[in-house]
Amino acid sequence: MKIPAAIRPFVLVLALVPGMRAAEFAPLPANAVASKVPVVAQPFDLADVTLGPGLFREAMDRDRAYLLELEPDRFLHTFRLNVGLPSAARPYGGWESPDVELRGHSAGHYLSACALMYRSTGDAAFKERVDAMVRGLAECQAASVGAGFHAGYLSAFPESFIDRNDAGQPVWAPWYTLHKIMAGLLDAHRLTGNAQARDVLLRMAGWVADRVDRLPPAQMQASLKNEFGGMNDVLAGVYALTGDPKHLHTAQAFDHAGVFDPLAAGRDELDGLHANTQIPKIIGAVREYELTGDARYGRIARFFWERVALHRSYAIGGDSDGEHFFPVGDFASHLTNETAETCNTYNMLKLTRDLFALEPDARAMDFYERGLYNHILASQDPARGLCTYLVALQPGHFKTYATPEDSFWCCVGTGMENHAKYGDTIFAHSADALYVNLFIPATVRWRDRGVTVTQATDFPCANTTTLTIAGDRPAAFALRVRHPAWADGPLGIAINGVAFTGDAGAPGSYAAIERTWQPGDRVTITLPMALRTEPLPGTANEVAIFYGPIVLAGKLGTDGMPVPYAGFQLEEARFPDPAVPALVTDQAGWLASVEKVSDSPLVFRTHGLGRPQDVTLEPFYTIHHERTTVYWSLLQPAEWEARQQAVARIAAAIEKGRQHATDRVVAGDLASESAHGYQGASTFSGEVSGHTWREAQQKGSFSYRLATGGRDDLALLCVIGAQDRDRKFDVFVDDTKLDTPGLDGRAPGMLRTISLPVPAGLARGKQALTVRFQCRGSWDTATANLFECLLVPSGEG
Repeated sequence: MKIPAAIRPFVLVLALVPGMRAAEFAPLPANAVASKVPVVAQPFDLADVTLGPGLFREAMDRDRAYLLELEPDRFLHTFRLNVGLPSAARPYGGWESPDVELRGHSAGHYLSACALMYRSTGDAAFKERVDAMVRGLAECQAASVGAGFHAGYLSAFPESFIDRNDAGQPVWAPWYTLHKIMAGLLDAHRLTGNAQARDVLLRMAGWVADRVDRLPPAQMQASLKNEFGGMNDVLAGVYALTGDPKHLHTAQAFDHAGVFDPLAAGRDELDGLHANTQIPKIIGAVREYELTGDARYGRIARFFWERVALHRSYAIGGDSDGEHFFPVGDFASHLTNETAETCNTYNMLKLTRDLFALEPDARAMDFYERGLYNHILASQDPARGLCTYLVALQPGHFKTYATPEDSFWCCVGTGMENHAKYGDTIFAHSADALYVNLFIPATVRWRDRGVTVTQATDFPCANTTTLTIAGDRPAAFALRVRHPAWADGPLGIAINGVAFTGDAGAPGSYAAIERTWQPGDRVTITLPMALRTEPLPGTANEVAIFYGPIVLAGKLGTDGMPVPYAGFQLEEARFPDPAVPALVTDQAGWLASVEKVSDSPLVFRTHGLGRPQDVTLEPFYTIHHERTTVYWSLLQPAEWEARQQAVARIAAAIEKGRQHATDRVVAGDLASESAHGYQGASTFSGEVSGHTWREAQQKGSFSYRLATGGRDDLALLCVIGAQDRDRKFDVFVDDTKLDTPGLDGRAPGMLRTISLPVPAGLARGKQALTVRFQCRGSWDTATANLFECLLVPSGEG
């Protein structure tokens, strides 16, 4: 396959993004409160880092184009209506619809993304958008008292949502949305110098303090059971900006004891918790640690990071299934189509970066690199610049992306930001050292040292990177280059073409090159890359394949794929998938059967290893609009044969049912369904591997009329997707609910059967029965994927 232009070889030249001039930027506002914990590896201002051509620059440019398509007035529409101001704008849809309780969160993300993009590129169009958003929000805040709200209140929903939250009544995460708005205002002030954003933020923080102070501590803690984003983080940021201790007090009111206390004691009690509800709290804990010096906050953050990054994450760096943490010994049950919420990785990388600044550790940057390439970069649709919500790791599934105007999920908001700030972690510095954390083409201006360092690389397509030092005079400092844990041997380091003979460090550390650097010095680093595998945690025969840090995924075609854009984030998540090849071998050195495709540095092909056919492997971040697999079943030949026999038994059971059925409907086949009186609501259908199917979602249902053949002793034989699991649905026959078994998704192949006895007497005297598949309850439910439904004599199903 032709390699995308994004990963073709290139040569980096020192150049600024068009329109960017470092002098155009005001310095970042100084904090009024100094850190109580030394910041060892200081991040660089985004204005001092310029991305070079390549993968990340192209992703940023796609995001840049999307942000410019969006309209501030459409984000502000519901804010204005909330306080009685007129608006002629057409509101956005999805989670920003005027009747959705989370409305307004995307406005905060948009503010942050535009501020980040302005700081990264110098494009004045983003400063104009920030200023327009802030003016509009200020107008709404000024009208809040007249609308019956307390002074300082600012939101797209009424203040009564906070009342409901305080009272423990159902409401969709109002503090979460307010956090996004406040974080956007803080970013607008810090990154663009907008003074009005600071004023609006401080009035809003004052309102938060008044709200929080009126609650008894026990009631406040009870209210934190509802997702509240990073309120402790942003309020700690307001404290740092102002020095006013009331903001620190308010931030600490959002310290969730039910989560913080076990972590502080070194206990992992995360099982079952909503994953992304927790990560922003921990980011806040790092900020509180930095500003107070309280070591307890540090213990909380470090322990949480270790448990999630090193024990609860998939190969791509993402975590969670169905948005929740699960037991670390149960990954085998959680390789599903609802894994790896993209917001989680956005926040885990923020947490990683913050911890690294206080305690530089190569493990942290190894994880950062993993998540950045294999999840964040992989989450963006190259066709439209839009992003994923969940990244399905179920073998054979595919990525589903947001729509431009009718999604606005949480991961759309973080997605706007993800690709605007790629320059924030490539480099860091201490007083006397420059850290090279990531091998991404970029130029950094280290103003305190009067030097510019340019990194030129085609990594990961090539295994070398070159650092060129520029400046008006010599400069003495240590160059600390990450020696990745994945490196297949020692780093090769050459300075001006001469091999470096000092300590290059062990894998999982930093090489330190200390010298007085002359303008024009060049350091070339060779990073030994090789194929390797990582098992799915807790398993021995489910493996991911890496080349260096890059997850290589299988390209499995488009069989049965829909157009991969959705307004509802789970719309396509549960669609059925075809059977996926396995890797079959009894040889210990089987990776030798995975070989590079000529002229394609990151494309590989198995040889005599894949069953029933060999497969092509490419970086997960390059595969879009196609089915894919990250984890592979690694089987002995006898295990493969046993699996094939199990698939054959299922096929035989289906054929036997067809032979004895009194009636049969083929789900998703319009002629068959029409002949059986199909009725349905909120359903989807399609075809995969030659089999048609149907499912219902979000309280939907579908039904058929099946002939009894005059028999009373009947069972319902349902042919469903082998990977269906945790579906919340009921099956009714003439409005009598059958005893529907739970589904574990572990059957081999693509299809499986379930047999449901029809209660005795229910069919007596009836020529036909109505069979209905009904979602059970809430918005996130779905039926099984039904391929066929048969009425068969009891004992024949």
